[in-house]
Amino acid sequence: MKRRRLLQSIAALPALPAAAQTAPAPAPEFPKLAETAADAVGQPRGRLFGRDQMAALEKLADLLMPKAGDRPGAVEAGAPAFLDFLIGESNAARRKLYQDGLDRLNSESARLYSKPFRDASATEAKAILAPLAAKWTYAPPADPFARFLKEVKDDLMQATINSRVYAAAVSRRSRSAAGMGAYWLPLD
Repeated sequence: MKRRRLLQSIAALPALPAAAQTAPAPAPEFPKLAETAADAVGQPRGRLFGRDQMAALEKLADLLMPKAGDRPGAVEAGAPAFLDFLIGESNAARRKLYQDGLDRLNSESARLYSKPFRDASATEAKAILAPLAAKWTYAPPADPFARFLKEVKDDLMQATINSRVYAAAVSRRSRSAAGMGAYWLPLD
């Protein structure tokens, strides 16, 4: 034993009886609460879009990302509700782009077919969605409605493919898609 260690031990001896006299207080017991993911127990409520805008977004989602075989479409994956939340938390310019774009879908459908966009058939909607058929370029479209259609198409695709429902469906299909089952949930 080194001299320094011996001196440290001797210095600590007087404090030992004082520490032994005071008993530590028992730790309070906290109740164990069962936790669950919010998506498992409730439906998200709308945040930004009105009823007509949400109906137009759901119709658009069904047209742009339909169900294909065992793969869920955007509506089955809950992409419109997710976009309602996401765009509601986005900056003002993006919120305006989406709201104006959804309103334009409804107004164009009313102008051409005298009915809201949600009631338009696929062939009727094709005429309204004609800007999506434009040749792709690196630059975003100058027309705000065309820019809205391009952004909503990309957002619907990403929201669908990254949803829990889509990951579960693809993971069941084959062993090579096992990595698709890596959808993160809150820790229990």
